[in-house]
Amino acid sequence: MIATIKYNSKNLKINLSNPLDISIALTGNKENVNAWYVGPPKISPHVEEGFIGSVKDGAVINFNDIYFNPHSHVTHTECVGHITEEVHSVNENLKQYFFLAELVSVAPEKKDDDFVISARQLKYVLGNKKREAIVIRTLPNTNSKTARQYSHSNPPYLLEEAIVYLRDKGIKHLLVDLPSVDREKDEGKLLGHNAWWNTNGELRMDATITEFVYVANSIDDGTYFLNLQVAPFENDASPSRPVLYKIMS
Repeated sequence: MIATIKYNSKNLKINLSNPLDISIALTGNKENVNAWYVGPPKISPHVEEGFIGSVKDGAVINFNDIYFNPHSHVTHTECVGHITEEVHSVNENLKQYFFLAELVSVAPEKKDDDFVISARQLKYVLGNKKREAIVIRTLPNTNSKTARQYSHSNPPYLLEEAIVYLRDKGIKHLLVDLPSVDREKDEGKLLGHNAWWNTNGELRMDATITEFVYVANSIDDGTYFLNLQVAPFENDASPSRPVLYKIMS
């Protein structure tokens, strides 16, 4: 199905029949992607007063309880409430769900004991392009990212200068295939998060960070129409399902 959408005064032809899902599903087992020193998520039948919510165990329905942390276990989108004392909900602050996005692939550079993404690298891949969202795929890129155990592994992250560059370029939505835009152990500085939401100035309430995406190698770098689907949780972060659509020339 091809749809013509008027977006920012331009007519875009979108191939709606070929959605490119870049989320990681929650599986509820120890192979689930994980970070931040918590155990695996759990999906299990609800048990109460002799009732077991499983058809296999005699119930007429499957009735599961789910335990997880969005920051640790699944593709999630977060708002400024992730780092502020005042409670802010991503469900209240994300009010638009479609964006023009640029997908870029970047190989993090070695810096001391870390691997980082610099402003110079992002300037090279973005050039003069004006986008509302950016999806960063780190290289090398393997499907092991969908089950990786990140705790105590010092994953790659974005330098503060890289975040500032993206913010000053007017990008509102940052999507990465990492557990965080910041260094795993940074003494609580959260330089990237603070720069992104501009905590030293006027807060960017409508800006988001989405972590734990996975972009298959079959998806080419380039410009896409992004549908950022977020579960309606009143929380600083919520499980999300970002979907890319090709723009036809």
